[in-house]
Amino acid sequence: MLPGEFNSSKITLGMILKLGMLGVAGGIASLFALVMLVFVITAWFGMPLGIFSVVGFNHGPTQPIEFPHDVHVNKIGLDCTFCHRTVTDKAAASIPAVGLCITCHKTVGGDKEGVQQLREYYSEGQPIDWIRVHRVPDHVRFVHEAHIRFFSGDKNVVTRVTNPSSQITITDALKIDPNIKEGETITVGASQVCSTCHGDVTSMPKVKQVRPLKMADCVNCHRDNNAPTDCATCHY
Repeated sequence: MLPGEFNSSKITLGMILKLGMLGVAGGIASLFALVMLVFVITAWFGMPLGIFSVVGFNHGPTQPIEFPHDVHVNKIGLDCTFCHRTVTDKAAASIPAVGLCITCHKTVGGDKEGVQQLREYYSEGQPIDWIRVHRVPDHVRFVHEAHIRFFSGDKNVVTRVTNPSSQITITDALKIDPNIKEGETITVGASQVCSTCHGDVTSMPKVKQVRPLKMADCVNCHRDNNAPTDCATCHY
């Protein structure tokens, strides 16, 4: 071949299709990698953003019927497990059926608009479409029973926890009993564990999500309490 000469191959339709397919595949792979990167970063530092968002964080939604937890818990003295009955033996914390509410409100509070609405739901045999407040990200499971069982029961009050299954810090114990002292034993009820993630719901006229339920919280808690931290423990 003389200097300055070169071989030129004719661009065929097959070559164009191959290049196009490579471009499309590369674009899809890049988009998938970007979505996964956003998910991992936002899941670690807070609740996932955008399409992964959890509606209602830090803002209590307006429910079909007003249910003031502060009145039912603080004034009337109901325990969390009175309504959320499966929290101690199942993965999910159940929402009470209308029939449970009506056991009290068949005779109590008939002059209130919310109770009148409740009675209408009951007489029509319709469930109440409560708006969910707390929701973990997709592909994450949270077993209430396991967490309630681990953190409730009789605990020794100590300054520093070395055995999480049988001890509680004096700081946390004082939130339950202001008169407790280090070295004593305190009984932690199931309802007293709930506030760890849900906040002080007993003082909320309208329930709102007070913490973003982020991955870092779960991982740190598992590490502090010698619980598994492998992915399959929480993700599916």
